[in-house]
Amino acid sequence: MAKTNKALLDEAVGVYLSSLKYLNEFISEPTTKYGLSFEQYLILHSISDRKDISLMDIAKERNVTRSAISRQIKVLLQHDYIYQRPSQSDRRRLFLHLTPDGQKVEKRVYSAITKRFDHWINTFGEDKVRETIELIKKFHNREMHEENN
Repeated sequence: MAKTNKALLDEAVGVYLSSLKYLNEFISEPTTKYGLSFEQYLILHSISDRKDISLMDIAKERNVTRSAISRQIKVLLQHDYIYQRPSQSDRRRLFLHLTPDGQKVEKRVYSAITKRFDHWINTFGEDKVRETIELIKKFHNREMHEENN
């Protein structure tokens, strides 16, 4: 490895150790006081955005297995943030809905997340935030493309 690449790698590892590995905790912090992970909140948010959404709809949208979403839904049901109601046209299909507590939690967490994101934009500027998002997208797309080949 060239000397400049080693120095850059060392710097990247330093950034990871001091910042990146804590990013998930920082982003999900507003959800923890409600007993939720960030992924569970995102499901709650999806349910709040759509009138008739099923577990399978969420799994397809997130490109994950039914069982992965089912585990997340179980937590939301245990907290009484959501309930399931059968479709009138197909009683086997269950639609997910927010309970009154689920509505309150979704609004509170959304507000907290929005405030954090607005702070990032005010601190770094919209252009830098967009550049960062684009870089992460490119990194993901390139790695996913290489992984699938």
